[in-house]
Amino acid sequence: MAALQGLSVAAAATHAPRSAFGAVVTSSHCTVGAPALSASHSMRAGAGLRGRPMRSPVAGRRAMQVMAVRDGAKLDRPLRVAVIGGGPAGACTAETLAKGGVETYLIERKMDNCKPCGGAIPICMVDEFSLPPEIIDRRVTKMKMISPSNREVDVGKTLNDKEWIGMCRREVLDDYLRNRAQDLGANVINGLFMRMDQAPGDGPFTLHYNKYDGVSKVGKPSTLEVDAVIGADGANSRVAKEIGAGDYDFAIAFQERIRIPEDKMEYYKDLAEMYVGDDVSPDFYGWVFPKYDHVAVGTGTVVNKTAIKQYQQATRDRSRVKTEGGTIIRVEAHPIPEHPRPRRVKGRVALVGDAAGYVTKCSGEGIYFAAKSGRMAAEAIVQASARGQRMVGEADLRVYLDKWDKQYWATYKVLDILQKVFYRSNPAREAFVEMCESDYVQKMTFDSYLYKTVVPGTPLNDVKLLVQTVGSLLRGNALRSGEGTSVSFGNRTASENAAAV
Repeated sequence: MAALQGLSVAAAATHAPRSAFGAVVTSSHCTVGAPALSASHSMRAGAGLRGRPMRSPVAGRRAMQVMAVRDGAKLDRPLRVAVIGGGPAGACTAETLAKGGVETYLIERKMDNCKPCGGAIPICMVDEFSLPPEIIDRRVTKMKMISPSNREVDVGKTLNDKEWIGMCRREVLDDYLRNRAQDLGANVINGLFMRMDQAPGDGPFTLHYNKYDGVSKVGKPSTLEVDAVIGADGANSRVAKEIGAGDYDFAIAFQERIRIPEDKMEYYKDLAEMYVGDDVSPDFYGWVFPKYDHVAVGTGTVVNKTAIKQYQQATRDRSRVKTEGGTIIRVEAHPIPEHPRPRRVKGRVALVGDAAGYVTKCSGEGIYFAAKSGRMAAEAIVQASARGQRMVGEADLRVYLDKWDKQYWATYKVLDILQKVFYRSNPAREAFVEMCESDYVQKMTFDSYLYKTVVPGTPLNDVKLLVQTVGSLLRGNALRSGEGTSVSFGNRTASENAAAV
């Protein structure tokens, strides 16, 4: 049953800033600014996405003494929360907070960030987060799983005509979510978070960040006082370091965006490919995912980060017949967390998204879980603060954490087991691809992925799956002493099948 569940899972006005809200503090230099961005900092579906000047909070504040505020106390002004990081996690946090009456600040340095990310989102996210169709580049209805010996298995046969996986570009998705948060009242600041201090007792946080004006590359040191902080600043989270959240393993993801000829792009119009083998990654997979007018080719690894370019070259070699003649238009690399951090809440600080470690093993999915965790954390704050009227504390933030762990802990644990079982050797990977040929496995996997629910199986089919799993593993292990257990760079067996397309 555990193996089955693992397979099924795998697959609003602006408030003027006021003086701080904690222990007695005097400040005469707390400047808050939100400079305008250039009007052409992002693209949507190949066309220019509307640039938008960011709403600018009041630039200065007069000195004032303020007193500490205990958890749950009634406030005489709105609760103030800073969200560090403007990806899906941070933007969805800021949106929910702003809608809920909380004075919200979203600090993001790279407004046009192009994170090396496959960009796949489940169909349930489109409805749940009200995403417009124009930010979805492609609707993938077919996938090819390609084994170390280049055996191809077509996945997606069980999807109906209304089911698909969305493919998006992160610079488009992130920009849309940030703009929406701003429209709902969040103050978006182009800045780089550096550190934070907290006044003694139940005092406020003073955030230190470099503010950018969209012109100069040198930021202006600035400060901002808030009641609570949400860290959504990625795998290298500075907020996590500030609260001693602990270390975790991380993968390096490397991706090249390649613009290929139109006839080859036609092949990928609704198709994604996943390659497994120790040539493309010793512990993950390589991918070719379609975007608006190009494909994203990438891979990742935890155990041998220094060889990431070698694995990337192998991924390109194995897909080269279908991508040759293309032009590399962007090269991207970024750390990806491998498991949740030991500490995700401390005092009035919480972590969400990659900063908290919410990327699944085996599949490497993170966008949906980032957005979901940000929304859940913000909902806990809005509810506990009575829509921004009361002070929140650690117990309130732990409501989000408990809810998250209850809903998703099993998903992360089972996918961790799956990765250890099926990504440990080429024979195990062969077995994994063979199992993906089963309609039952495909349906359970896609239903679980698309709708983020663990789909219960039937006892008879569960027994069949167990037998099939054992058989596949045995057949895979039998290959250890045979031919074809490893793949040299540039093996074209599978790729040549596409030559006639």
